[in-house]
Amino acid sequence: MVDKPNADAVGTKPVARLESISHCYGSRTALENVSLDLPAGCMVGLIGPDGVGKSTLLGLVAGARQLQQGKLQVLGGNMADSRFRSEAAPRIAYMPQGLGGNLYHTLTIDENIEFFADLFGLTGKERARQIDRLLDATGLLDFRGRPAGKLSGGMKQKLGLCCALIHNPELLILDEPTTGVDPLARARFWDLIDSIRQQQPSMSVLVATAYMEEAERYDWLVAMNNGTILATGSPQELKQVTGTKTLDDAFTVLSPHESQQDESVGVTITGDRQTSALAVTTTGENDIPAIEAHNLTLRFGDFTAVNDVSFTIPKGEIFGFLGSNGCGKTTTMKMLTGLLTPTEGEVSLFGSPLDARDLDTRRRVGYMTQSFSLYSELTVHQNLLLHAKLFHLPPERIQPRINELVEEFGLSDVMDQLAGDLPLGVRQRLSLAVAVVHSPELLILDEPTSGVDPGARNRFWDLLLRLSREDGVTIFISTHFMNEGERCDRISLMHAGEVLACDTPAALIQQAGEDSLEGAFMQTLEAVDKEPESQGDGKVFDTDTSTLLHHSLFSPQRLLAYARRETRELLRDPIRMSFAFIGSALLMMILGYGITLDVEDLPFAVLDQDQTAQSRDYVTSVSGSRYFIEQPAISNMTELEHRMRSGELSLALVIPPGFGKDLKRGRPTDLAVWVDGAMPFRGETIRGYIQGLHLSYLKDLARRTYGTVPTLSLVTVESRYRYNQGFRSLDAMVPAVIPILLMFIPAVLMALGIVREKELGSITNLYVTPVNRLEFLLGKQLPYIGFSMVSYASLVLLAIFLFDVPVKGGVLTLTLGALIFVTVTTALGQVISAFASTQTAALAATAIVTMLPTIQFSGVTEPVSSLEGVGALIGQFWPATWFLQISRGVFTKGLSLGDMQGAFLVLVAFVPVLTLMSVLLLRKQGR
Repeated sequence: MVDKPNADAVGTKPVARLESISHCYGSRTALENVSLDLPAGCMVGLIGPDGVGKSTLLGLVAGARQLQQGKLQVLGGNMADSRFRSEAAPRIAYMPQGLGGNLYHTLTIDENIEFFADLFGLTGKERARQIDRLLDATGLLDFRGRPAGKLSGGMKQKLGLCCALIHNPELLILDEPTTGVDPLARARFWDLIDSIRQQQPSMSVLVATAYMEEAERYDWLVAMNNGTILATGSPQELKQVTGTKTLDDAFTVLSPHESQQDESVGVTITGDRQTSALAVTTTGENDIPAIEAHNLTLRFGDFTAVNDVSFTIPKGEIFGFLGSNGCGKTTTMKMLTGLLTPTEGEVSLFGSPLDARDLDTRRRVGYMTQSFSLYSELTVHQNLLLHAKLFHLPPERIQPRINELVEEFGLSDVMDQLAGDLPLGVRQRLSLAVAVVHSPELLILDEPTSGVDPGARNRFWDLLLRLSREDGVTIFISTHFMNEGERCDRISLMHAGEVLACDTPAALIQQAGEDSLEGAFMQTLEAVDKEPESQGDGKVFDTDTSTLLHHSLFSPQRLLAYARRETRELLRDPIRMSFAFIGSALLMMILGYGITLDVEDLPFAVLDQDQTAQSRDYVTSVSGSRYFIEQPAISNMTELEHRMRSGELSLALVIPPGFGKDLKRGRPTDLAVWVDGAMPFRGETIRGYIQGLHLSYLKDLARRTYGTVPTLSLVTVESRYRYNQGFRSLDAMVPAVIPILLMFIPAVLMALGIVREKELGSITNLYVTPVNRLEFLLGKQLPYIGFSMVSYASLVLLAIFLFDVPVKGGVLTLTLGALIFVTVTTALGQVISAFASTQTAALAATAIVTMLPTIQFSGVTEPVSSLEGVGALIGQFWPATWFLQISRGVFTKGLSLGDMQGAFLVLVAFVPVLTLMSVLLLRKQGR
């Protein structure tokens, strides 16, 4: 390791100074009045369990989160000043929490690191050499064509580090970079960090970690709890102050609620555990194992998550599953509970084949999921009561059992609190209490102590030991904490879906010739996971990369970096591609045929009470038109009522007795016409049709009877259709469907593209790099404009060849209008994305905002000029209104660009307005 800073250096050279910093998320306080100087030129570690404020503090220092209260100086500047943050971004590197949290998983290693090089403005040959040096130093050089999503956890973290170090920063911020990574990958990661610090001794490194053994190698520590600082100093100083031998125990002492609980410090249980294990395994009733797994294999497509795993767990044993995130532990556990069905292999519980539908088997098993899966909106008591009823405990047994659990798990003080408001350690005790509410014989726990502070972990394990030794419960537990693995009777070391070794912790340590379980695990892993040899001199920074950086207010390089990255992700995402193209075509066919104003082929029937030639002649004049189709005759009024009510008939004619005789004699006669008026527009159209046919019949009758048609007026009106002479609905509606779809799909895809970054966390790259909001938005918008234009071309081809709707005007005019329009609609999607934090919300909001105004107020079925009030206002200020005019003008009327220049100018005006709105609404920092 590099030399540790002395006390004077720590006190006089802060890389960051926090003064009275407080930060809240709604009603929850993450940091409370924190004042702290973080020394420069060394490795500073923030230690503490999940939820104590470590990530919030790091996010504030990196500029990824907005400062709410207090003063914060980083690298000598004020982080509340947006100009300074922009200038400081090339000097800071931030690697967020999670495996590959700053990466794009569909992009290859090369594409990821090239993207970050573009964001920081690296150019020229030195850029390529710098990338090669980083990949060589991290052992990734031979895998540069592999997608990030297919890398192991350790390789993802190394790639994330490469991307963070591409610009040779002065301050490197790592937020729990090794959480969920196996011990070997963790050791390699920190060896790499030490190597980098030896080459760049002036670099300051700020790290958050949940692994106390890692914190031992840091220069200076900040112990945190509940948003406050417990203590600061070197690891040795913290151990001296607390009088402990390990940082785990030191943190336990420092925690306010733990300081007086001596039993939680330095718990030694090895001897008792081994004695109990021997007693358990020699009893006769344990001849039948609790779990037997034979050759378990599970595949998801081409990916094998678990491969040929076998083990046997006797009753009463604590069996540990050790391995990194993604190695197959959770998948194996789900197969043991029946939540997943193995592709191959068999599982037996208590000697019987596993049947997930067997309720008796389920009652013998308790399962605690990796994440908190109880009902956050229910109180502790309500959660216990609910699960007691779900497991069919007898009513008289429920409350006594809850009382037992409350006493055993120390929940009496929180019974009326909501589960979602509990501290993490208490929440895990509640989850365990719920898992054993029905007194199971087998307990399966999936990483139950992840993110829990050391004291809470000790008490949790005390509970597990009591369940195993006193109640005889078999416990199958997964973890990536080696000190927890040492507490198990036997453990299985898992990697990449396979079991590498299985024995007692002491036996594994002895077989490996190591002095700790972590050493044994690392040796076992090294046998199957060789680190690639470096092909270079091991140097990460050959020159001062900062001289290669080109920072400017607006950079086409950064803009195009986002455009290229978004294009690649779109092309590799079959769901979004299908929605963009196949979805457009399907919706075109559905809406093209579905939205029609044609009222034709209407079913009608006749109640002919006259039965003369004249009545039959009248019926023929109606049935001979293209508007009506005659159905079987009606026999009486009761039948007429029934058939109209059922919807079988849209029109019914009742011809009275004497109709033909009165007609011949020229006497007035009545004719009853029954119209289905459930849909007013349709009913009014039917009424108009029958009136027209009636008048036509009378004229024809007069011509046949008198040889001429009487003139009723001195003026004769002759109607001609100037456009759409065939009076086809398709010719009017298909050109209207194209604007509807180009309004909906590009806006949805654009909104999802931005909100997806929020959900995945990659939006952090906007927060902590020199990219400005306009570059980000335009860079992401360009690919969607391009894909939308391809979609537009397919819609036009469908209109011409499927719907037989000709384009009478200029295709170039229509294409120019479509290009402007999709630019507008994608900009609208960017505006909507500012108000959504999930893709589901973005999809729903965009669908409502785009579809309803477009169909109702843009002139699809009713001219905008006929609208009144708010509807007329929306119509005038809605972009689809103007492109609809262009689309129908080109398709139906053959209008040119000059004829529609007004519509084009209005459409163009939407572009800067919506772009400016999206820039102003997009946050450059997280909350």
